[in-house]
Amino acid sequence: MKKKLLFTISIQATAATVYENMLGLNDIANYEQWTVFFNPTSTYEGTWEEGSKMFFIGVDEKGQKGGIVSRIAENRRNEYVSIHHLGLFQAGVEITEGPEVEKWANGFENYAFNENNGTTTVTVDLDVPTDFEGYMNETYPKALAKLKEMCEG
Repeated sequence: MKKKLLFTISIQATAATVYENMLGLNDIANYEQWTVFFNPTSTYEGTWEEGSKMFFIGVDEKGQKGGIVSRIAENRRNEYVSIHHLGLFQAGVEITEGPEVEKWANGFENYAFNENNGTTTVTVDLDVPTDFEGYMNETYPKALAKLKEMCEG
């Protein structure tokens, strides 16, 4: 079972600034900085180009690289990004079926950027397995607060 979660934050910066920092377009370290709350080694491999495959990965406590394999469903510069989660990535292998995968597969994570007078409202909506709901409700606000600090600082 998946649950739709919604997070919103207002950032005193242009949509272009927030979009570039959130996606790490000019420097992947920017993406890694705000996503550190999900995994201290959080990063991605791939491009944000619409239709491209993207790996959202990190290293676990055993030193194994793993995460989620996704496709960029939509990307409208400075406005909207939709990520379609396809499965898991574990020890260099894409896993697209099985009980663990079914919890995440066919879920979406969407970022909307709405700028008004130099303030950008970021709205994140995502599908998460119900057993990750508490974790995401605790972690996503911290990550977005870090993004806000980066963009305003």
